Amino acid sequence: MNDDRGVFREVEVSTGVDGALRGKLTRPSGRVRGGIVPLHSADDGSPDHFLVRHLAQVLPALGIAVLRYDRRPAPAAGRPVPLPEQAADALAAADLIRRHCGPVPVGLWGFSHGGWAAPLAAAGAGEEVAFLVLVSASGVSPAEQMRHYTARLVRRAGHGDEAVAELLKLRTYYEQYLRGELDLPSMQQAIDAVADRPWFDLADVDRHLTPDDNWHDMDFDPAEAFCTVRCPTLLFYGEDDENVPAAESMAAWRRIALEAEGEGISIVRLPVGTTHLPTTGPENTIDAICPEYTRELTAWLDDRLDELATVAEG
Repeated sequence: MNDDRGVFREVEVSTGVDGALRGKLTRPSGRVRGGIVPLHSADDGSPDHFLVRHLAQVLPALGIAVLRYDRRPAPAAGRPVPLPEQAADALAAADLIRRHCGPVPVGLWGFSHGGWAAPLAAAGAGEEVAFLVLVSASGVSPAEQMRHYTARLVRRAGHGDEAVAELLKLRTYYEQYLRGELDLPSMQQAIDAVADRPWFDLADVDRHLTPDDNWHDMDFDPAEAFCTVRCPTLLFYGEDDENVPAAESMAAWRRIALEAEGEGISIVRLPVGTTHLPTTGPENTIDAICPEYTRELTAWLDDRLDELATVAEG
């Protein structure tokens, strides 16, 4: 379908490594300069997250096709799809863009949880991934990020140092249990000891566990993936991000960039008021997206595609 200006047309597609994922390819009506595949946050695996729809709204005007799709179902309730599977699906989606649009450069965009999967995909893909855009991407492991996030939640709820210490002790036990280092009865005993605390519901630990609880990517080290990425990368962090340790993450990416032999990174710190989402208000809508995010995103992508076109012509 065409929008009112005729900037893009959108078609339903099937994608993923097995062709079983429902997707939408939004492509420019005119010349296609490149493509981008969005990777999902942990809590929304649909193609209709407002940040993903924003890409399909603004990028076709730059000649960029956007392929957004439903993430495959999680293997267990409450757990995201393992990162390697998400990475494989993203590369399959990138290939589908090239099949529909020709041999154009294709990059990956990842928000939050997708900020782990996108570098993992790019790490082993060589020139298949031409660039990365990562929004609120944690530079630490999922386990460490969740310790940071839940501690912030407990403090924001008005609880003090003692409560935070108990929370972090519980989450340490939880990680040991999921690694197989602590048996279920011992883990349940640790939960029972603090289940009546007023902060317990913020700990993201189930009141009663089962023997098949798992978290495959708990100890995923993003540095290991990112240090082998060779494409240019743009990172965004909200000034008041409550979900990821932004300062530690930015330091990690800068350190990796110095050690790696890639094409470098660009980091944009969005203004005060932006949090984990690059928005300037409480509403999760396209209209609330920070204008600086849109400006920096479109300008950077425009420059990258110009550079890639120049290289290709040369």
